[in-house]
Amino acid sequence: MISKIPMDQTTLTISKIFNGEGRSYSRFSLTQDADGETNQVELKTSRDGDEEAGETLGGSFSQQTYAPQRWRSPKHVAMLVGGFLFFFVVGLLLGSTIFRRQPKLQTPADVDECPLVVETSAKVDVILDWDDVRNMLQSKLSPEIFKQCFENFKSTDHEAGSDGEMQLGEKIIELFKNLDMNPWKDHHFVKLQRPVGTSVNRVSFGTELVGEPLGYLAYSASGTKQGRIIYSHYGQEEDFKVLLDKNINVTKAVVLMRAGKISFAEKVANAAKLGAVAVLIYPDPVDINCGSSCEMFGHIHMGTGDPYTPGFPSFNHTQFLLSRSSGLPGILAQTITPIMASTLLRKMRGDQPAPEAWRDSKLSSGISVLLGRDSDLVTVEVNTTLIDKELVNIFGVIRGFMEPDHYVVLGAQRDAWGPGFAKSTVGTCLLVELAKATRAMVKNGDFRPRRSIMFASWSGGDYGSVGATEWLEGYLMSLNMKAYTYISLDAVVTGYKTFKASASPMLYKLMGETLKEVKSPVAGTSSSLTLYSDFAGTNWYTKVMTPMKMSDPAYPFLAFSGIPSVSFRFESDVDIGYHYYGTLSDTQDNLDYATGRQLTALTMSAAQVAGTMMLRLVHDHLLRLDVEHYKTILRMKVVPIIQQLDRKAKTLQQNPAVSNHAEAITSNWLRSAMGSFTRATNLLIDGIRMSDLSDIEICQRFNDRIMRVEGNLLSPYKSPQETPFRHILFGSGSHTLQSLLDNVIAVGANATEENLNLLREQLALATWTIQGSANALAGNMWELDNQI
Repeated sequence: MISKIPMDQTTLTISKIFNGEGRSYSRFSLTQDADGETNQVELKTSRDGDEEAGETLGGSFSQQTYAPQRWRSPKHVAMLVGGFLFFFVVGLLLGSTIFRRQPKLQTPADVDECPLVVETSAKVDVILDWDDVRNMLQSKLSPEIFKQCFENFKSTDHEAGSDGEMQLGEKIIELFKNLDMNPWKDHHFVKLQRPVGTSVNRVSFGTELVGEPLGYLAYSASGTKQGRIIYSHYGQEEDFKVLLDKNINVTKAVVLMRAGKISFAEKVANAAKLGAVAVLIYPDPVDINCGSSCEMFGHIHMGTGDPYTPGFPSFNHTQFLLSRSSGLPGILAQTITPIMASTLLRKMRGDQPAPEAWRDSKLSSGISVLLGRDSDLVTVEVNTTLIDKELVNIFGVIRGFMEPDHYVVLGAQRDAWGPGFAKSTVGTCLLVELAKATRAMVKNGDFRPRRSIMFASWSGGDYGSVGATEWLEGYLMSLNMKAYTYISLDAVVTGYKTFKASASPMLYKLMGETLKEVKSPVAGTSSSLTLYSDFAGTNWYTKVMTPMKMSDPAYPFLAFSGIPSVSFRFESDVDIGYHYYGTLSDTQDNLDYATGRQLTALTMSAAQVAGTMMLRLVHDHLLRLDVEHYKTILRMKVVPIIQQLDRKAKTLQQNPAVSNHAEAITSNWLRSAMGSFTRATNLLIDGIRMSDLSDIEICQRFNDRIMRVEGNLLSPYKSPQETPFRHILFGSGSHTLQSLLDNVIAVGANATEENLNLLREQLALATWTIQGSANALAGNMWELDNQI
């Protein structure tokens, strides 16, 4: 059976047979005289990438007008023979001279950093074996390097937009300048929320003052609210379901809950949906043992970026619209200390005790935790205000030598409330040390990355990836075709017992390969053990990979911009995470204790994971992005929808009230789109398998198709302003496949015309988004498979 070979690959191969293996091509220009006969021939040679026909690397050669009949005379024949003999003798003399001189070949170190120069000679473009590249990186990283970096970059004053944070930024700028990385700054003017002057936040039980916490939650509403107090464990949806099952009304209540399990923003959103007027969140010693007076800081925006310019970049005060993110809950939210929470728990009464599973709190030791009663009134006062702040992102770049306009991005947040050692200092050190190591490899001529590497230091990370999201919003239309991968360096070391990662399906395979190549940092193990053998092993997908959440620093890159992204971390407690996030106890000593006194060794391993992935992505001709696994993940999401549609179709058609509309509720559309995506994926994989992957141009054509996949899974039918996270797999909103599945399941025999119209719209949006991604993956127009 003959496999189908893509047309563009065949065309390119035939072109190479006739035009040679170099990257040059020829243009012939034939001009005619008035009688229609050809009387002039012009030959021009050029290289790929020239923007104008007259500008060629090979120059241009032209032959003037010749009359063929004139060459028939003996005189001209003699002249031709004599000229031939003359040039033959001269050629022999020159060849002999050149052969004897044997000039030194130009080495990569002698070549100016220009991709066109590198590509002109196969002898200059020295391709190192991958093992040599990996070992070179590992030789330039050590625990001692990171120990020194920690001393240089740790700070107790680097809140977003503060002078201390700006000073750290200047350190990074200076370092990038010394590395000849042509650094630049990206300025944004955003709205951040801070306490108002000398005003304080207060919590009172009845007329008794419980406390005035110093910690706060950014983007909370301001003002004073009073309501009955209710305990809701961690504030998860299932926790509130327990309350509702017990007929406890959350409307107009003040909800007390523990930190952990889910983000602050999710906790507050869950309470707001049920009508609560305020939320109090405290660190329980079981989860976060940071002392009885431990203050917590965070934000409650169910989104990323500046919530007052949703979908728009905040460049130079460019707030085009007076808008507000739909992710702001609009209720009061405040963190309190453990001792304040203990006071409230002891004063609460009620007829219903908390479930047994909720009684593990150390604060309630010796008392019966009750869920609250109507007369237990609590007053919450929040005094914060919005202020305009300038945030500065900092970038440095190591340019690629073949595809400089395509780049992998490594990023780390620079700001933090308090010390923020695990939150930002470790990531910043990974960023600068990987930049140093990679730049040294390139500067010495040992390594030539095919594509560029961008190093980014973000500001406003603690407020919800504000700096990173504003940058993405500023370049929304171009980034997913330029930045082909984002690697987050935030919070990569918080423990030592497990290794977890979250990523686009396109990066799963690369993560697995990387785990097999990086040695384990665990003390006492053999040096031959790898992260794969120590933390992964068989069924490593289920052991290592976790869903990417909105609180993940890589999330806006994937769900907002459609860039394949990955984050990873060494950790100890999967459910709670690092105990000191968002507290003033996130110090080097506490992180060293949490990592079993292996902080620098774990940091070095984290650097090797990020660096290995980064270098692999710029080393190979073919991008190390796995489209085939994406096909598997997409099918896992689509198949349950198709099954539910087929199951509900007959029931809906038998309902006379909606039978006319039910005919359009069919799985055929979605089934066809998924088939197109599968065939396009298989065709690409077969083309790659049958191609010469040492051929740069063929690989570039494959890479262009691979890079279109993630971005084309952003729903084109939704506005980034109203629905920022448009990814149909990882986003949030009615356009996602999960929302479609939920609605299909919910539609029953009592379906209405309105329900079916919404379902039909969701089905159409999902179908054409998948079909659009399949079309982009297929490549040429004549290879599209659109049967819908």
